[in-house]
Amino acid sequence: MNIKEQVEQMDAMVSKGAIVDAVKNFFCDHASTSDYNDVTTDNKAQMVEKMEGFVGAIAKVNGIQHHHTLVDNNLSASEFTFDFDMKDGSKILWHEIIRRVWNEEGKVTAEEYFQA
Repeated sequence: MNIKEQVEQMDAMVSKGAIVDAVKNFFCDHASTSDYNDVTTDNKAQMVEKMEGFVGAIAKVNGIQHHHTLVDNNLSASEFTFDFDMKDGSKILWHEIIRRVWNEEGKVTAEEYFQA
């Protein structure tokens, strides 16, 4: 499996706002996640549920910018800026690095978010 191609496809989906579909397509069933707010998920189903809730809370997407991606063997790091207006009136402006570990089948086994 060509991990670089998988990363490019996943990042393209995220860039278009298809975050839930990216998780559904590229996470393995036992994938875990961790973010800089100490929120974790233990499997794909939990991450899909988390992302569906998050995306459902967005009132307006002001922008999603993909800056750079690095791929080394089965590891990738993608830099994004996310700018959202939320339904509760708050604003989200995240500049983050998304680190992913990929398996031999081209699926994400672990994803971690870092503030950039």
